[in-house]
Amino acid sequence: MNGIIQDLELVSVTKRYGTALAVNAVSHRFRPASYTCLLGPSGCGKSSTLRMIAGHESVTEGSILLAHRDISNLPPAKRGTAMMFQSYALFPHLSVLDNVAFSLKMKGIDVKERRAKAAEMLELVDLTALADRLPAQLSGGQQQRVALARALITRPQVLLLDEPLSALDPFLRVRMRTELRNLQKELGISFIHVTHGQDEALALADEIVVMNNAVIEQAGPARDVFNAPKTRFVAQFMGGHNVIALPQGHFAIRSDAVGVTPAGSGQMEGHVTAIEYQGTYVSVMSRIAGDQEVTALVPDAAYFDAPHHPGDRIGLTWDAKNLHQLTA
Repeated sequence: MNGIIQDLELVSVTKRYGTALAVNAVSHRFRPASYTCLLGPSGCGKSSTLRMIAGHESVTEGSILLAHRDISNLPPAKRGTAMMFQSYALFPHLSVLDNVAFSLKMKGIDVKERRAKAAEMLELVDLTALADRLPAQLSGGQQQRVALARALITRPQVLLLDEPLSALDPFLRVRMRTELRNLQKELGISFIHVTHGQDEALALADEIVVMNNAVIEQAGPARDVFNAPKTRFVAQFMGGHNVIALPQGHFAIRSDAVGVTPAGSGQMEGHVTAIEYQGTYVSVMSRIAGDQEVTALVPDAAYFDAPHHPGDRIGLTWDAKNLHQLTA
């Protein structure tokens, strides 16, 4: 969008609210011109981190650098970032066009120029035909695109999105994921998107930053974080994994990499505790020694060729190369 790829870096960024530590000395360099998801449970520090980048929360300690410039103490409008809020926060009495143009009005840009720029943004998000409508006359997805256009009109180097899909119904949420991803690629700027949804992060992100208890637990390409979690928390939070205690330590293994065999065979034996049909797969949940739960995702055809029932004894098998040792 601006033709210049900019680095965003957090350097030992800390946020305290009184005695409560919300973000604890977080350091991370975001990949330029990429889509990054900050992922984690409520209260992990991800939204506080985003709001500090935006300038809507002060930094207690540390620095935020954009294009090697310390923006930690700059007001939001001077940072080179723009934020799209979860609620969209559209002005109900202004038209779509005037909502998008509002920040330029605040900068004193004349009405003709700001409306022309707003019209360009509406074309970008495919809302030109709705320029004269009020927000109440729009669907949830259309309101979201107005909020996006309003954030992008400032030509930010980094767009910050705070759970932007949470207010949408499931079908529209999936569609808007595609629109956000395509828009990021088209603009060529960095998007940083806060979510607690693992599926959303995997669908959108080039890079996932998993936060827990005010720190970054793991960061890396989305596929790496999912396939090779480093800690028990990441394995369990990302979903689709079992954490198994073996003599050599704790390991994570994907549920679809665990096979079910007759009792007395396989690496371990367990008792089936529940069966859940999931369409393509059947989830076979079992309990093994040490009161550990293990889930195997069995292709539906294979399962119904040799079905199991709660209480059955089964064997569990896997290829050792699919085990990932956890560090914590």
